[in-house]
Amino acid sequence: MVSTGVFRAPLRFCRPSACARWLGGVAKDNAQLDLAPTLHSTIKTGTLGSEVTISGWVRSVRVQKRIAFAEVSDGSTLRGIQIIMDDPHMAAGLSTGCSVEIKGRLAESPGREQSKEIQATGVSIVGSADPETYPLQKKRHSMEFLREIGHLRPRSQTISAVSRLRDHAERGLHKFFHDNEFVRIHTPTITANDCEGGGEAFQLATPGTKNPASDFFGKSVNLTVSGQLHLEVYSNAFKRVYNFNPAFRAEPSQTGRHLSEFWMVEAECAFLHKLEQLLSVEEQMIRSTTQHLLDNAGDELGFFAQKTESLTKLVQQIVSNTPFTRITYTEAIEILQRADASQKFVFKPQWGQGLQSEHERYLATDYFDGPVFVTNYPAEIKPFYMLPNPDGKTVACMDLLVPGPCELLGGSLREHDLERIENKIEAFGMEEGSLDWYASLRRYGTTPHGGFGMGFERYIQMVTGLESVRDIIPFPRHSGRCQY
Repeated sequence: MVSTGVFRAPLRFCRPSACARWLGGVAKDNAQLDLAPTLHSTIKTGTLGSEVTISGWVRSVRVQKRIAFAEVSDGSTLRGIQIIMDDPHMAAGLSTGCSVEIKGRLAESPGREQSKEIQATGVSIVGSADPETYPLQKKRHSMEFLREIGHLRPRSQTISAVSRLRDHAERGLHKFFHDNEFVRIHTPTITANDCEGGGEAFQLATPGTKNPASDFFGKSVNLTVSGQLHLEVYSNAFKRVYNFNPAFRAEPSQTGRHLSEFWMVEAECAFLHKLEQLLSVEEQMIRSTTQHLLDNAGDELGFFAQKTESLTKLVQQIVSNTPFTRITYTEAIEILQRADASQKFVFKPQWGQGLQSEHERYLATDYFDGPVFVTNYPAEIKPFYMLPNPDGKTVACMDLLVPGPCELLGGSLREHDLERIENKIEAFGMEEGSLDWYASLRRYGTTPHGGFGMGFERYIQMVTGLESVRDIIPFPRHSGRCQY
């Protein structure tokens, strides 16, 4: 054996207690970043009378004869912080939209909307903003107007609050799954299947080729509409898995409920025998995430609740220990048919037809006035992978309907029998051989399993009461629109 002259010591692992102390020290050291402090940390941890330096963007300026005021925000708080300038000349050059660095003394604020303010001793303009052309002035702007200035709308109070809620909701979702031993899987964005079989997938193209879809990959490929089938692969090895990924649908809808690019959280569980088990996971996920928002983003929730009174009631319903209402599809149709005389639905509710938005809205908002699971839809209107019920007519599935976005999530038990899934794939007209790998999962150690998917933007829509998901995602993409 030839010696390399390099000594390689055996890899040793520290004791759990020692590792915890070491990692704790690293985390503590890493927390001291050499970055400008946020207003959130300044307001929360700064002591009254201390000298502070803050930075951000001016939301408003008011100059009087002997004093001047400015509101500065940096996106970390709902309302920013008020700056008091005893010398009005300090406000020279300040205008809405400009970026500033301000030194001063942290003082108690007499105002009701904030606990602290800054008595400025120095004001520096970092980047100016022309007050004649800056579009975000201190007045109410419509959501339609804000969409036209998407590069600046994050500075508006509403979009800023939505963005923080998105951040906290994502953290809450990850915490729920990790606390319950789910493993996050990064499912692919490029795929050779469209999962639902609805033909609403974006086809990929390679510029300069005669047959772009197949020349590069050797087959037709598209952007994913769902990571479900790939999650099922991993649920056959990890028992509990989830993802949090973008999804894409080439749906030409112009309603405020649909986007061409959006975010999905999906989960799959192996050894799942009953639909009720899946409903319980979904309900606990919604409850846990909403409680996380109450604990960590209460100001933002309160901001939206002021505009929509029913939000407070809905949030309280969700975080209470009262189980969500559960009805079957058949029961839903019966309720809708009885209500049709007074509601005059555009689409008449009939067994065997899908529920329309007006039906879902009536059930969640008017009839039950809260979250409601609708289960066991007809097999003919659902995808091929759902497990049939013993009645031979329906499948073991559910949709969760809520006030606001209506359908919040959907899921089902999955077909785990090899012969039945192969027959279904053929009956649904899927491309021959394209899902052999998926069916083959039933060949080697199959288990009863199930899962669900929730549109992340629809969840945020539910807790904010905003009418359009286009105001919930940072850069909305939909039919006829792809700015930036």
